[in-house]
Amino acid sequence: MKTIKILHMYADMLDLYGDSGNMEIIKYRCQKRGIDCQVTAYTVGDKAPDFSSYDLIYIGGGADLEQQHISEDLIKYKNDIKKAYSSGVFLFLICGGYQLMGKYYRDADGNDIPGLGLFDYFTIAPSSRRLRCIGNIVVRTKFTGRTVDVVGFENHGGQTQGVKTPFGEVLCGNGNCSKSKAEGYFEKNVIATYLHGPCLAKNPEISDYMIAYCLSRNSDEKVKLKKLDDSLENECRKVMINRLIKNKK
Repeated sequence: MKTIKILHMYADMLDLYGDSGNMEIIKYRCQKRGIDCQVTAYTVGDKAPDFSSYDLIYIGGGADLEQQHISEDLIKYKNDIKKAYSSGVFLFLICGGYQLMGKYYRDADGNDIPGLGLFDYFTIAPSSRRLRCIGNIVVRTKFTGRTVDVVGFENHGGQTQGVKTPFGEVLCGNGNCSKSKAEGYFEKNVIATYLHGPCLAKNPEISDYMIAYCLSRNSDEKVKLKKLDDSLENECRKVMINRLIKNKK
């Protein structure tokens, strides 16, 4: 079986609420199946990566200051990242990483932080920093082809607009904008979301979707993953969903 190669960008700057733990979850789930998974870190000042040589590119979440610091560096690689995305490399994007792949992020002071413009959405923060989308969130998705309810924690001021293909429907929480019905952005090889936590610790289906995609993308056959015992994760998620949905009602 092939080695899965992951590029983890700006792990030293974009790691809100344990976002780097997402990479630990993917490595763990690969290890349990005997799949070789290599995660390479990149940050500002490092040698330019060969983006298209990876199976998955991961960017976590950060505050406005961190996004400003990495934006100039990230834009240098706009064409290379776009090429990688177009060739089928998977993009997994959390919060700030999600925002920076859109057209721009306008902060609370009205300053525009340019994004890569890979996708048509854009993000605008309210002028008051007190107005934030904060709390646990439940999102009903169909990214696997069947209905999957995912849970996470959101904390963002930015309101992401212009999303044509959201990751899922908000059952509890805010989502892309305050009290919106849609959360995140989704394509076959893109999952962009505001879910922290880390997201993958609570939602093994997302991990396995990406692992299977990476193993299958240059193959004529779709890889079927060995099932793992996710009974604890599923029971914990069930309790959280029931609590949040019940409280909402």
